[in-house]
Amino acid sequence: MSAPVPGTTPAVPIPSRTQFVLEHLTQAILTGQLPPGQPLVEIELAGRFGVSKTPVREALKTLAGRGLVVMSEFKGAAVRAVDATMARSVYDVRLMLEPEAVRRSVLAHSGFPGAQEALDRADAAEDRADRSLANRDFHRALYRPCGNPLLVQMLDDLRDQAALVSAVAWESTPSWEREAQEHRWILTRALEGDASGAAHLLYDHIAGFVRRAFPQSATGEGREPDPDIATRG
Repeated sequence: MSAPVPGTTPAVPIPSRTQFVLEHLTQAILTGQLPPGQPLVEIELAGRFGVSKTPVREALKTLAGRGLVVMSEFKGAAVRAVDATMARSVYDVRLMLEPEAVRRSVLAHSGFPGAQEALDRADAAEDRADRSLANRDFHRALYRPCGNPLLVQMLDDLRDQAALVSAVAWESTPSWEREAQEHRWILTRALEGDASGAAHLLYDHIAGFVRRAFPQSATGEGREPDPDIATRG
């Protein structure tokens, strides 16, 4: 067995029962089977999945770390509520980071492996959860080759929360066909090597989604893309 690379923490595999519970809870949350605000009682979930409370507890901790669940010492765990404030918080950070990451990816001439496959999966998705997760993977395929592991990690940390926002928003505003077309335009610009154009389209895509889904939110309202993006690349 090879020794860990100095300065890194070896990945700890998630036990299979915990992984089983984690995957099913994620799917249930993103499809609305477990709606925002729904209490998540360990003993009830353990009975539902036929496991002890330990893997349920570990799965809930992981989901809390991903932003899909909130945990309170007195109230226990619950599915995270989605409102304009939560959406604005998530998407404001994306607006600050993701267009720049994609601009750098284009300049790296990465070819964006996995992006087209994610688009195809989104088109073929049969429910909001699968579509939202495919969309999430598409965005990651664009920013992952940016060359900055810390920037990638920061955007990765937002992926599940963004998927939850989109899944909830599509219940009242089913705009995924428009967003799928915007994804195709972004990928086309990126593959053409137009770093500034891809970054601008991505900015407008992210800001436009929040304006449509949460009109009371000010995210991206009245704002122009970072002027530096337009002059770089």
